[in-house]
Amino acid sequence: MELTVLGSAAPYPRPGIPCSGYLVTGGSGALWLDAGPGTLAELQRHARLPELDGIWISHLHADHCADLLTAFYALVYADQAPSAPLPLYGPQGTAARLEGFLSNAARSPIERAFEVRELHDGQRVRLGGMELESRSVEHGMPGYAVRIDDGAASLAYSGDSAPCAALDDVARGADLLLCEADGDPPADGPRVHHSPEDAGRTAARAGAGRLVVTHVGPFLRPEEALGRAASEYAGPVEHADAGRAFSVG
Repeated sequence: MELTVLGSAAPYPRPGIPCSGYLVTGGSGALWLDAGPGTLAELQRHARLPELDGIWISHLHADHCADLLTAFYALVYADQAPSAPLPLYGPQGTAARLEGFLSNAARSPIERAFEVRELHDGQRVRLGGMELESRSVEHGMPGYAVRIDDGAASLAYSGDSAPCAALDDVARGADLLLCEADGDPPADGPRVHHSPEDAGRTAARAGAGRLVVTHVGPFLRPEEALGRAASEYAGPVEHADAGRAFSVG
C-alpha cells in the first residue's frame, strides 16, 4: 500500500500546498481520500478520475471536500467521463451539499458523476482490493476516521477529530497513522482537533507503527509539530509534505 500526499494545508491552501487530500493505492485499487482545494490538480499527476475506485470524504468542511465541485465538472462536462458514476463515500448530507452549490435554475445531475453512499459508524466496504472501516469521531459535526487494509498493510486516517476512543480503535496496531495536528487546543469551548501532543498520544495508545502528522495550522511550523508529537510517541514521526509518498507496511 502507498500513501501519496496531495495536500496537507489547513484551513486554506498555500502556494504549492493544497488543503487536505491523499491518494491511497493498494491491491489493485486507488482511492482519493478527502478532496480539499487544490488536490484535484495534484491527483492528476498520478491518476485520472475515471481510474479511481472511489472517493472517501471525512467531513463537509470546505478544506476537505471543496474539490468535489470541480471534479463534478471534469466528470460530467469535460474529458474525464467515467464508465459509471464514481462511488463517493461521505457524511450524511453530502449529496444535498453538492446539489445546493452546483444547481442554479435547474438541478445539477450529480448522479452522473457520483454514486453517493452515506457513511455510518462501523461501516465496512471493499474498494479495489482494499477494505475500509469508517468510524464516527468527535469534530463538532458529522465526521469520520477510516482504517484501510489491503491484506498486507494497514493505514489509519483521523480526518479532523478531537482525541476519542473511536479513533484509538481505528488506529489500533496500524502500520501508519495519518493524524491531524492542527495546533493548540482552545482555552475554552469544545475540542474538535488534535494538538501535536495529542497526535503523539493517540499513536502511542494505539500502538501504531509510524505517525505522519498532517493538517498543521498556520500558527505552527511543521518542524515544531514534529517535535511536539515526538515528545509523546517513541516511534517514527514524519510530516505529510505535499507531494511526498509513503510506503505503508
